[in-house]
Amino acid sequence: MSAAAQLFDRAFQPLAAAVSAKRIPGGVLGIVDKSGSRIIRSIGSAQLAPKPRPMQDNTWFDLASLTKVIFTTPRILALGEDGVIDLDAPLVSALPDLRQYDAEAWERKVTFRQCLGHQTPFPAVEPIYTYGRDPELLRAFILQREWRARDPVYSDINFILLGFALERLSSKTIHDMDPGPGFAWSTEPDVAAATEDCTWRHRVLSGKVHDDNCSALQGAGHAGLFGTAASVLDFAQGLLTGTGAYEGSIALMRAPLSATRTHGWERPYEGWSGGTLCSPGTIGHTGFTGTGLWIDFDKGKAWTLLTNRIHPTRHFDSGIVQLRQAVGDLMNGAQ
Repeated sequence: MSAAAQLFDRAFQPLAAAVSAKRIPGGVLGIVDKSGSRIIRSIGSAQLAPKPRPMQDNTWFDLASLTKVIFTTPRILALGEDGVIDLDAPLVSALPDLRQYDAEAWERKVTFRQCLGHQTPFPAVEPIYTYGRDPELLRAFILQREWRARDPVYSDINFILLGFALERLSSKTIHDMDPGPGFAWSTEPDVAAATEDCTWRHRVLSGKVHDDNCSALQGAGHAGLFGTAASVLDFAQGLLTGTGAYEGSIALMRAPLSATRTHGWERPYEGWSGGTLCSPGTIGHTGFTGTGLWIDFDKGKAWTLLTNRIHPTRHFDSGIVQLRQAVGDLMNGAQ
């Protein structure tokens, strides 16, 4: 057995233990190196209720906030590279109607770069879906709302607004845009990992987006992308080889904007999701449904851990934080 395979076997053990302990129904772990050599392995159940289904290596996952880094961030950075936008210009350069009734509103001064780095006063999340199900009305509500300013936090609102900018600049809704090779905005329920028994939509969700705001908006920049472990690893390999995005865009994905963040991504810090042994050249991101991707440019490898940890409910301590960190440390050689 190769050293890489042995490393993978060790990293798979915490996932197997979490499934055995019924902390999560199932998951898929995958690793790829710069050359394209990869290992993917699944375990457990893709669905428990109402009818059990086994997890497969090619099970589709609701990637949740991985949408931010796989879909939205590369497209915003590409627009910057192409000169369509200036990352340091305010969002109103693409969304002139943002808080249009107050020329001095702080929201009108927020820039693309600040949104990418979560350096704005927007709240972490807002139950936008509770204001109705008309996607155009909800877009207008988000654009015209007088948001209460607060200390910067990781915020879905940042990427919802970046998604609005993509829609305006392309004259397409996000669901009319190409999600990228190997990705989709929905998939058939019998090939997807189930998420929550949703109290709002009154069914177990599978193949349809879990995020309530994304569902109500019928597509948004912060969530909604579906993919498999293979498609996530293909994306990561493209960044490792420099073929998956502009060279300048990849550099910005790695460039620090704060102690914890780059353009779109997280970077290693104490307690971060990738564990304690990542090289400084690592970026990563997680998704609420139980997904994650970490790319180590220094070591030329990337790994993804995809789980359905919120099935059938989010109101349970799945131990996902500790699981991600344990897998990351073992991927990086912890004994």
